[in-house]
Amino acid sequence: MSGIRTTLLLAALTGLLLVAGQAMGGQTGLVIALILAAVMNFASYWYSDQLVLKIYRAQPASPAEAPVLYDVVRELSSRAGMPMPKVYLLPEQAPNAFATGRDPQHAAVAATHGLLRMMSREELAGVMAHELAHVKHRDTLTMAIAATIGGAIAMLANMAQFAMLFGMRSSDGENSNPFAAILMMILAPIAASLIQMAISRSREYVADAEGAAICGNPLWLASALRKLGQASQRIPMPEAESHPASAHLFIVNPLSGRNLAQLFATHPPLEERIRRLENAAYGRG
Repeated sequence: MSGIRTTLLLAALTGLLLVAGQAMGGQTGLVIALILAAVMNFASYWYSDQLVLKIYRAQPASPAEAPVLYDVVRELSSRAGMPMPKVYLLPEQAPNAFATGRDPQHAAVAATHGLLRMMSREELAGVMAHELAHVKHRDTLTMAIAATIGGAIAMLANMAQFAMLFGMRSSDGENSNPFAAILMMILAPIAASLIQMAISRSREYVADAEGAAICGNPLWLASALRKLGQASQRIPMPEAESHPASAHLFIVNPLSGRNLAQLFATHPPLEERIRRLENAAYGRG
């Protein structure tokens, strides 16, 4: 059901891009929307992993530099029947982790220095198993595509604002309703963000369950999430604050704004994630 939901949400996001393009620029806007989607999806498929690793100044982690992390990832990959991903370290004090890459053969997992200091080996295994679950189910590619389409919608809205400011009209001569175009410029990026967040939230629960199965003990991940939730309130992550569009990649929300409505959260509530893992551990429904 989660896979079907994700597919429907991606379809809705793509449809929103096309509707927004036509509303803002008529037939010309629709063509521009299609071109943007094609170009940006191509870029996200081939280069999204390199981009996010560069943003967070990730450094490759060798067995000598991070022996525990490397051994944990190697052991979990073998247990999950997956290729060994590349392993990276992020020079961040805030404990967190993410996975990236278009498929299991081109995947990377990254952990912050803060995560390695805070977690026991079992908790680290729970966190990295969660990230490997994202790779296994190709969530990393799904979220890259969702972020790309959302970015295309925002770009389209900016282009429409620019055209309206200078009195430019579409080359096909259509006289579109200016009020509808203005409304779409405002609402389309908001709707795109909401759909992106819904996709992200739905995939986190699946990755938690699969990660618990990979590491063999749901309580390891539950304990790690509890620590991460407490630490995220105290330790900021400046790079994530500078690039909020990448927040959905991390196992817990790295942003410091905690008073936003739950509707705008990129992750499901930690309490609910922990409750589900504990229920799985103790055989509760």
